[in-house]
Amino acid sequence: MLYDNIRIMKQQLRLTFQTMRLRQWPKNIFVMAALVFDRQLFNLDSLAITLSAVVLFCLTSSLIYIINDLADIKADALHPEKRHRPLASGRLSRTWAISTAIILGLLTIPTAFLLNLSLGLIITAYFLLMLVYSLWLKHIPLIDVMVIAVGFVLRVAGGLVVIVTETFSPWLFVATTFLALFIALGKRRSEHDLLKQKAADHRRVLDGYSLELLDQLLTIVLSSTLMTYCLYTFSSPIAPGNYSMMLTIPFVIYGLFRYLFLIRTGHIGGAPEEVILTDRPMQAAIGLWGLTVTAILYLI
Repeated sequence: MLYDNIRIMKQQLRLTFQTMRLRQWPKNIFVMAALVFDRQLFNLDSLAITLSAVVLFCLTSSLIYIINDLADIKADALHPEKRHRPLASGRLSRTWAISTAIILGLLTIPTAFLLNLSLGLIITAYFLLMLVYSLWLKHIPLIDVMVIAVGFVLRVAGGLVVIVTETFSPWLFVATTFLALFIALGKRRSEHDLLKQKAADHRRVLDGYSLELLDQLLTIVLSSTLMTYCLYTFSSPIAPGNYSMMLTIPFVIYGLFRYLFLIRTGHIGGAPEEVILTDRPMQAAIGLWGLTVTAILYLI
């Protein structure tokens, strides 16, 4: 009996981690933007508190994913891919999932306030926004992707408030907004293309989109992302005065083009995080961009 209970508990823990979407955690790297672009990456105090903020955002996002899956059990059960999720398939107990959500909520938000008052307010705002998104806003066309973009901006803001800086460029906030919109619209297009005529049956918001509209929006947002990032590279108050940050632009162009290529060729199934984890060309572009940014900001 004891062995069976331990086995069941291990299985529920494994399914809980799956529901927490640990593979989505790389999105929270945006919290480190202020640390990196303010040249404080090797400041141990700033690094420690920023990494703490990253962990809190990871746990808060996992809390949202659990709540989202609890709210979408019936809809996910009809989806060709999401029906395999632990809650939708019935493998994970609802009681266990609810208990986990309560524990995460009691752990993350109070800890954020203890770490930094402003961070606590931002994480609370992020949690409430994503909660409303999961329950309502994700069903409203255009609003859904704009809320996702705001979530990324809040991540950047969370990393900004925990360190002392007066030189963070506002252009990075704008570029982050457009990049998040680009990723969110790309996900919507992938889902629309995957589900075809049954798209609205699986995700109600897709009824408000067409492939033509999504392609037009992607073109607009792609252009805006490139322009705002370019404006950052030669206007940032902390970038070297020789405009060497512009050397990072080719990697950004390739990364955006590669993502768009994968969307249009059907190599992404509505899961953009899989691109970062599995696509070698994209990993190379991000890695070279990161190395170039680090070399320019910290060595020149």
